[in-house]
Order: sequence, then structure tokens, then C-alpha cells
Amino acid sequence: MLFADRADAGRRLAEALDPLAQSDPVVLGLPRGGVPVAFRVAQELGAPLDVIVVRKLGVPRHPELGFGAIGEGGVRVISDDIVRRAGVSESEIASVERAEEAELLRRARAFRGDRPRIPLEGRTAVLVDDGIATGATALAACAVARAQGAAHVVLAVPVAPPSAAARLREEADELVCLSAPAGFSAVGEWYRDFGQTPDEEVVALLARAARRAGPRPAGEVLVRAGGVELPGTLTPPGDTGALVVFAHGSGSSRHSPRNRSVAAALNRAGLGTLLFDLLTAGEEAEGGHVFDIFALAGRLADAVAWLRERSAGPIGVFGASTGAAAALQAAAVVGADRDTGIGAVVSRGGRPDLAGARLSQVRSPTLLLVGGRDSEVLELNRRALAELRCESRLDVVPGATHLFEEPGALDEVAERARAWFLAHLAERGPSH
Repeated sequence: MLFADRADAGRRLAEALDPLAQSDPVVLGLPRGGVPVAFRVAQELGAPLDVIVVRKLGVPRHPELGFGAIGEGGVRVISDDIVRRAGVSESEIASVERAEEAELLRRARAFRGDRPRIPLEGRTAVLVDDGIATGATALAACAVARAQGAAHVVLAVPVAPPSAAARLREEADELVCLSAPAGFSAVGEWYRDFGQTPDEEVVALLARAARRAGPRPAGEVLVRAGGVELPGTLTPPGDTGALVVFAHGSGSSRHSPRNRSVAAALNRAGLGTLLFDLLTAGEEAEGGHVFDIFALAGRLADAVAWLRERSAGPIGVFGASTGAAAALQAAAVVGADRDTGIGAVVSRGGRPDLAGARLSQVRSPTLLLVGGRDSEVLELNRRALAELRCESRLDVVPGATHLFEEPGALDEVAERARAWFLAHLAERGPSH
């Protein structure tokens, strides 16, 4: 059985799971790839969606080979056979577990944000992944669901090898597997489109499901811009009185864990933040709109005007990827006046070249942040710096790639952005 993509797999899984719709189930996606599948399942069943975070424990010298997995609530599943055959010592097991536990907690916070975990006590938990290879992660997920009080645990996957399926039937109360081919070698071979699922997609899907399930949480707003209403999250400023608007880039949203991490650092420094989606859900689905810089800049300028009606303080913009080009175009249009325009711009891994002729018209103090290993984008930023006619600076974060995923890289981005915005928006200047 071949699946077009994860959404297709989710729809077909939902058909097989339809009898469960009347049992008030909770659908739990295994990130990352399992969440797009689970989103479709939850949508079809009319069920709430949550994420169940587990981490594979990889053999130190061969991390692609898993010797077990851990999950939320202190659950661990270890394959003694693999540990013995791979010669993994007790100290190595402990070291890998410590590292993966830290990542597990980080991901749980990043994916859910401030939303609480959906209670499973006495309910049917439907665990969904995009496929199974060894089954260690799925086993841990089943154990986590039981530990959280699920009365009935269903594991639902589009495809799995027969050996893993047999083992999982012993752990789950029910296994729904659409295909268990004898010639199984990898999950991806059973999909036409098996592209990577970024964290931002997981966050966005979980947030969409949460919006469908209940009222808008505190801080959630609708920004009128470009003739449409765009959802956002507004955190009022502290003693600085200044606000920073976030303009996300391609494939991202206001739920981006990277932007949210930077926003939290700015909030701690007394700066308010507005994270909002520059595109509607329909536009995101169509694709291509992320490179319409002119339209995105117009919406960003409208958002600044919307904020002016609600806050009297200075406003800056933090742009990422194509969002940085929109930020620079908007800054050129509305000007740099602290009271009416955009008082400062920070670009993270941005594409300032896409701002075109407007680049030389920017007067807002501009900080360009680029990873040292992001060579192509670094060169584009160097050229853009030469075109800017305002106070500007290019800061290179050593060892960082485009998404600043390396340890400490995003913290460095947040610190430099904080200092820039405080210096140019807050009267009191930078503080620690």
C-alpha cells in the first residue's frame, strides 16, 4: 500500500478508526512526522489532538541504531538485546538518557507552549505515527499513555514491518496498521512524498486543533491587516513601553518555537511582543504567497498601524527568512520615527535581498544576524549591508546554521536582538 503523503495516510487511517469516534477518544501524534497524520485523524473523528513526546536512545557510536526510548512521566523502554550486542555500558546509557531527557522536555514545551496536556484518565488514547521501523518509540508512547491513565490504548500507523507489528500488538490494547509488507525496509519507501516535518508545522497543527476545540486563550488577538483578520499573540510591554512585531518566514508561523523563544527573552527584558501570521490558513495551503514580499510588507505595515491604536510606545520588527525582507520593506514605507514608524529592525537568517530597491530607503536601525555556517545567506546579507543607508550592523553567530539549531545559537540571537531593541526603542537603553 502506497500513500501520497502524511495527510493521505491520516485520512485512510481515520476510515479504519471510525468505530472509535463514539468513544470520546484523544488523538496523540508522535512528533514530528506522526503529527500531520494525527491531525487528519483527529479532524475526521472530531477528537481533540495532543502530542506525545518520546525520544529514541541511540547507540553512542551508531546513533541511528536505537537501544530504547524514553517518554514523558519518566517512562523508559530498553532493549537489553541491542544493549548487549552493541556493547553499550551503563555509564553510556545514563549519558544518552540525560541528553535525551533534556531534549524531550524542551520539545514538549516547544510543541505545547502554555497549553496544558490533555488529560487521558479513563479515556481512549489513539497514538498515531507515520510509520514504524523498530517499534521502540511506539512502545514507549504506549507506556506513557498508560502511565497518564488511559483506559484503552490504540496504536494506529499506516505501515510497519510484520515483526514490529506483532510485538506492538502485545503492548497496545489494539493495533490498527493499514499495511505490514514482508519486504519492509524503511517507512519512507511507502510514501510518494515523505519530506521532513519541521517543528513549526507540528506547533501550527497542534495550535489549529486547539483553536477548533475551544475559545481563544488570553493574549490571542485578531490583527486586521491587508483586508483580512490574522490571528496573533500579543504580550503587552513592561517598563520599556516598547513592542516588537515578529514577521515569520517561509514554512513558519506565529507558533514557531524559535520565534517564541526569542520573544520570551524580549518579554523578560520588558519588551512587549506581537507574533502573528502574515498569511491566512488558505494562503498557506496554496503556497507561493511567502515570496510576495510586497503584500507581506503591506500587511506588516498595517499591523504596526493596528498596534499604534493600542500602544503609544516605540515599535520594532523582528524578521526571519522572507519575513525579514517584508520587515525592511515595511520599514522603508512607514519610516523610522519612534512615535509613528518602525524604530528598529532585527533580521534572523533573513533574506534582505528580497526587499529589492526598498533596501536603500530603510532608515530604521537594522541588525542582521546570520549563522557562520549559513554561507549562502551570509553572502546575501553582506551585500545587503553595503546597500543599507541607515545605522546597520552584521553580526555572525559562529558555528550556527540557517535555523540556529546548534546549542546556544538561538540564545545568542535572543541576546543580541534584546540589546539592539533596548538600545533603539527603550529610553533606558540596554540593561541586564
